[in-house]
This record gives sequence, C-alpha cells and structure tokens, in this order.
Amino acid sequence: MTIFRTILLGFVLAALSACGSSKFRQYDGPEVTRVVIDKSARQLYLLNDRTILRSYGVGLGFSPEGHKQFEGDGRTPEGHYWIDKRNPDSRYHLSVGISYPNVRDVEVARGIGRPPGGDIFIHGRGPTYLKGSPRDWTAGCIAVSDAEMEQIYAMVRDGTPISIYP
Repeated sequence: MTIFRTILLGFVLAALSACGSSKFRQYDGPEVTRVVIDKSARQLYLLNDRTILRSYGVGLGFSPEGHKQFEGDGRTPEGHYWIDKRNPDSRYHLSVGISYPNVRDVEVARGIGRPPGGDIFIHGRGPTYLKGSPRDWTAGCIAVSDAEMEQIYAMVRDGTPISIYP
C-alpha cells in the first residue's frame, strides 16, 4: 500500500506544480517592431509596423511634465531609444531597459552641471506598490501592472525601438 501512496503523492505533486503560475509567459504572435509611449495620454503601445498589437495604461515619473534632464528630476525621458536589456529579477516584478541616456541627454545634463541619470525601465509595480498610490510614482521609469509587464516582457525583444512622446 505504501508504494501506491508514494505514486499517488507523486502524481498529486506533479499536478500541483503544473498549476503554479510563472511570471514568464510565452508569445508566438506577430513581432513587436516598435514600442510607443504617449506620455500625455499615459498609454504604451506595442506595434507591428503600424498595427497596434496591445495597449496599456502607464504610470510615469513623479514629475512627468517635460523631458528628463538630470538624475533625480522625476521625469520620464522623451525621444527615440531602444530596448537594451532585460531584468528577470527586478524588484518591480520584471523589467525591460530603455537605452537612456543618449549622447544628447548626456550633453544637456553636463551643460547644467548634473549627471543624466540612467536605469530607465518599463517595469511592473512590484510588491511594494500600494493601491491608491499616485499613478505617476516612479523615478522616471514607465510602470504597468505586474500582469501587463509579463505580457510586455514576453512580446518585446532587445533592440526594439521605443519612441516616447510628450
């Protein structure tokens, strides 16, 4: 009888592990050829050429008006960049990096005697986000829900262009 119980327990454990959720999703649809952020509408669009594949509401930096000029200003950059890295262990669930700062961003920051900052990401909210918090709360990143970030992480590849508009 103990062999039967051991086998049964093995099947139950296998079934339960298959039910566990993973933050890593699969995507086999059309390629995302561009990411577009419309800051004023607080929208992120994933496009295949000119076709919108998905759109998401976003949160921005805590001082969202205008282009990021230096580290700590709370602004989200504006301009043309690309997705340049991925962080599966982000403290904000998952994240994909944006290639900010570019050469012009560095020049502007140096011109006012400040560092440009960096580590700008599209990321989830993570475990510390509290319901009812302000929509624009990041240090300059673009935030979506954790579930939405799982979709974005699966769909967007490194090297994808991203345009961030005022």
